Amino acid sequence: MSNKKKAVVLSSGGLDSTTVMAIARSEGYEIYSLSFHYGQRHVLELEAAGRVARAFGAKEHLVIDIDLTMIGGSALTDNIEVPKGRTEGEMQREIPITYVPARNTIFLSYAMAWAEVLGASDIFIGVNAVDYSGYPDCRPEYIEAFERMANLATKVGIEGKTRLKIKTPLINMTKARIIQKGIELGVDYSMTHSCYDPSPKGKACGRCDSCLLRKKGFNEAGVPDPAVR
Repeated sequence: MSNKKKAVVLSSGGLDSTTVMAIARSEGYEIYSLSFHYGQRHVLELEAAGRVARAFGAKEHLVIDIDLTMIGGSALTDNIEVPKGRTEGEMQREIPITYVPARNTIFLSYAMAWAEVLGASDIFIGVNAVDYSGYPDCRPEYIEAFERMANLATKVGIEGKTRLKIKTPLINMTKARIIQKGIELGVDYSMTHSCYDPSPKGKACGRCDSCLLRKKGFNEAGVPDPAVR
């Protein structure tokens, strides 16, 4: 039986969550990877999440099914076009249509439940408040509020057995710094997937917000993106 401390790591198979998993591993955690099949148009990300979990030797990789297409309201879960070719200023001007209503709250709630069952006190999530698309559930004040709620809403929190912590090591990093940190930790970014609107064969569109932010990050980090072929 392992004596390692356990962490639930939310994983989309993308650049940020993969870097977060590398950080968790470097800090000595036993990793429990958590992903979601929520009706996203870029469902190919789940293949990447599986590759990442295997690469980092996750103790378990749990994929939970939630059908957020029933709610819709996002270009990722509804019949709405994904914005392409936007400038950084346009991305930051308003909350984009790729925002999935309450997604991080839903994901963190599942992570909180699994952490309680596992006896894990730490949940890692790759939210970022610097180079991001303006999502309200990526901000520090949101994460702080969720952590407070988690410790009011769980048996372990109320009994004082465990204080649940939401760890956000990337929250104040630029995309370039995130990439540099990952490279320092030996991350192979060729196994990751970021595109919101890939081709049926999995080729990144290169023009959605996620692709553009990824490209900017690699350019500023001064390294080529190994996922671009």
